[in-house]
Formats: sequence, structure tokens, C-alpha cells
Amino acid sequence: MFEVRVKSSFSSAHHLRGYEGSCESPHGHNWDVEVAVSGRRLDSLGMLVDFRKVRAAAREIMEELDHRDLNALEAFSRANPTSENLARHIFERLELRLNTRAARVAWVRVHETAGASAEYRKDGGRR
Repeated sequence: MFEVRVKSSFSSAHHLRGYEGSCESPHGHNWDVEVAVSGRRLDSLGMLVDFRKVRAAAREIMEELDHRDLNALEAFSRANPTSENLARHIFERLELRLNTRAARVAWVRVHETAGASAEYRKDGGRR
């Protein structure tokens, strides 16, 4: 199995509805995002997927989130914009752009701070 990874980032604000503590107040993060695409076979050039294609898809999604109040986005109208929900949201958006018969989005990891991250894998996929 091959795995290609790229990193991206965005800055945004959010607050956690129903949370008791400082995160219930509006605040911001510089989010770091890692994306992994996996597959079993390489193409005729010896690549699973072109890094540029993965970076471009991630960049499109980061631009939609960058410098926004995440709570105001439709995607988070019912679900809190936690790191976990952000990871799932980004994963699902990337699937639409990147999944092929040969390669699929394996996981997305969202770092809220340098020491705290959440990862999403579809259907409880393993590493």
C-alpha cells in the first residue's frame, strides 16, 4: 500500500456551543491540516497521485475555511466546529475531488494547536 501526504493550513474563528469553559467564547486558531491518499498501484510514471493535485484540492477547501467564522458556515450549523468535525468535513470534501479507482483519501488530521489534533478515517479505517 502506498500513501501520499500533504500539509496545508488556514486560520479561522469558532466557538463551541454547549461547552462549559473558555472554548464557548469566540476564539481563533491557526489550523494545520494533513491529508493522506492511499492506494495499491502506481501509474506509469511511478506515482500514486500527483502531489500537486492533492495540494490543489486541499487548498480549495482551506480557502473556503480561511478567515471565516466556522459557526456561520452551513456545514457547522448543527454540529460544533470541533477539530473532529473539521477533520470529517475536510475528508468528505476531499473525497469528492480526489477519490479514484486507484487512490482514495485515507485520512485527514486537523491540528488545533501544536500539541492537539484530531484525525478522521471513513468507516473506522485502520492505519
